[in-house]
Amino acid sequence: MSAIEVPVRVRWADIDAYGHVNNAAMFTLLEEVRISIFWRSVGFDNSSGAFGLDGTSATFIARQEIEYLKPVGLPHEELPIKVWVSRIGNASIELDYAVPAADGSVAVKARTVIVIVDLTTEKPRRLTEREREDLTALMDEPTEFRRR
Repeated sequence: MSAIEVPVRVRWADIDAYGHVNNAAMFTLLEEVRISIFWRSVGFDNSSGAFGLDGTSATFIARQEIEYLKPVGLPHEELPIKVWVSRIGNASIELDYAVPAADGSVAVKARTVIVIVDLTTEKPRRLTEREREDLTALMDEPTEFRRR
């Protein structure tokens, strides 16, 4: 597998005075993508109960990075955001995203670092072998940001 496409509805409230998706609203759209993957199992089999669905663990955001290349306007249909795993750590994963512009090129590049936390100890926990296998199916090359 590798990257999957998650359709996200852009709301009127996400649009700024210039007719573009507001920069802060973009983080909310990316959150919708994560919810679809980990909680609704869109394109990803989460039936094992991992990643916070078993009641013993939670997914916490450790870091987010975003690079705006072009404005994203209010689409007439859902916005097809591509997402993939770019890195699997001991207790963390990195998700990369590509948000399309109206012409089909990449308008927004982003990355979210997610840490898996044991809710009893409130500390990061190691990913299980099953989780690693599931995540490996979504692996692809890391996004290259312009300013690194």
